[in-house]
Amino acid sequence: MATNQDTASDRAIITVLGSDRPGIVAAVTGCLADHSINILDISQTILQGIFTMTMLVDMGASDADFATVQNDLAELSGNLGVQITLQREEVFNFMYRL
Repeated sequence: MATNQDTASDRAIITVLGSDRPGIVAAVTGCLADHSINILDISQTILQGIFTMTMLVDMGASDADFATVQNDLAELSGNLGVQITLQREEVFNFMYRL
């Protein structure tokens, strides 16, 4: 779980949505590991064959910039046949504030 010590500018939200199939979690987390991105929190569920996953990640130690990770996840999205969205935490919070 995230702590107050994490820098908000280094944190991002990743959402994954699509038809369930084996290997989605492994592929997405593998991509993050390849870039030294730490998962701070994760929620995953399957509802009537629809896979959803939301992650809060820390990109502070990543060897890649935000755009590179976004492009890699977009390519992975096409390969897996799911929608993957990467947003900076502050943008996500602004868009979904109550």
